[in-house]
Amino acid sequence: MHRGELARLAGVSPDTVRYYERRGLLPAVARSAAGYRLFPRETLARVRLIRSALSLGFSVGELSQIFRERNSGGTPCRRVRKLAEEKLGALEARLRELHSCRRELRATLAEWDRLLARTPRGKQARLLETFSTTHPKSAPRRHPLEAMNRGNQKQEKRQ
Repeated sequence: MHRGELARLAGVSPDTVRYYERRGLLPAVARSAAGYRLFPRETLARVRLIRSALSLGFSVGELSQIFRERNSGGTPCRRVRKLAEEKLGALEARLRELHSCRRELRATLAEWDRLLARTPRGKQARLLETFSTTHPKSAPRRHPLEAMNRGNQKQEKRQ
């Protein structure tokens, strides 16, 4: 099958298939008389495997190394297991960070509600200034939701 058909069946773009080829995630394929790549049907399973592994947190670079080892007759299984364990540890640390952030945000909202209740209508409550003075240690560290905010800003710029 041609790249476009493979991409359509796998639910990715032809550029994604091309990228996977360049990074060594897909085995080399034959070309038609016209020079088009002709992918065997089993390549679809490989693309789906790649997408699945990416969804678990594996990087393209890691997959490239794993497939290179596998294709040369190696057994990367223990390494794959170790990488997945490391990803789980990082995810659990991130979850602890997010839970802490949620507690802090809930407490901040409760504090702001009290402040707003005492602030006359039409007057500024200066909520952000209150936060920075009552939580000085929060300023230097990166907030877990900051990455989400940057992602939203990038998406807005593209639109």
